[in-house]
Amino acid sequence: MSVIPFDQRDGFIWVNGDMVPWKEAKLHVLSHGLHYGSAIFEGERAYNGQIFKSTEHSVRFRKSAEIMDFEIPYSVAELDAAKALVVKTSGLTDAYVRPVAWRGSEMMAVSGMNNKIHTAIAAWEWPSMFDVETKMRGVRLDIAEYRRPDPMCAPVHAKAAGLYMICTISKHKAERKGYADAMMLDWQGRVAECTGANIFFTRDGAIHTPIADCFLDGITRRTTIDLARRRGFEVIERRIMPEELPTFVECFITGSAAEVTPVSEIGPYTFTPGNLSRTLMEDYTAEVSPKNKAA
Repeated sequence: MSVIPFDQRDGFIWVNGDMVPWKEAKLHVLSHGLHYGSAIFEGERAYNGQIFKSTEHSVRFRKSAEIMDFEIPYSVAELDAAKALVVKTSGLTDAYVRPVAWRGSEMMAVSGMNNKIHTAIAAWEWPSMFDVETKMRGVRLDIAEYRRPDPMCAPVHAKAAGLYMICTISKHKAERKGYADAMMLDWQGRVAECTGANIFFTRDGAIHTPIADCFLDGITRRTTIDLARRRGFEVIERRIMPEELPTFVECFITGSAAEVTPVSEIGPYTFTPGNLSRTLMEDYTAEVSPKNKAA
């Protein structure tokens, strides 16, 4: 199946307050964000035309900018309105929404304090990646060589473009070996997350997940934890070592793209997607449904 390159699509992208024809939404090759990684972004989903937890994403977007030492020139409310406008103008129902902000091209050096901050929002059709039964077979994960960095060495709590370099490399290596993704350890060798999703394990009816201190405490992660606790499941956030993996029964990952997706394998370790994973998948689907909110 041929895929239309993202710079060749039709439609509109919101750029610095204006709706710009998709193919004209460009930045200069000497933009600071391209050369020095001074860029942030969000990954969001719209269901039936409504963006799930849009405000939480906008708050995190502005917080990421603050951590990266720049300020988004739009308020949370303005960002929410702009995202809704993009989805509506595009005529999308189930869509992926991508806000991004970066330092411009006024100065090309490590210091970019006086560079203009550009903000853009795009959206494109992207329904759920798998149906329930396909998800219940579980995806296969490799174990990445790169590790999530020490919080003293990188702005780990920003959704910053530069932090995804090792994610792209790790995912490429995993895909070449036939895996869907890779699980990453942290700088001390403890289980951290996948290249673009948080990870959970189950044992004796309880859910275990790594403490999000060197990677993003994902919005889908927090939603899933809330859904699990509503069901009465015990959720334990703690340090998890790789040698514990054989002791877990189920494993699943969470993220705006992945939603809630069971895992059947992590390198040499196997898991059996079961009722707990299915329950949280179904609860998440109900949670993101606008019909559910209107009831």
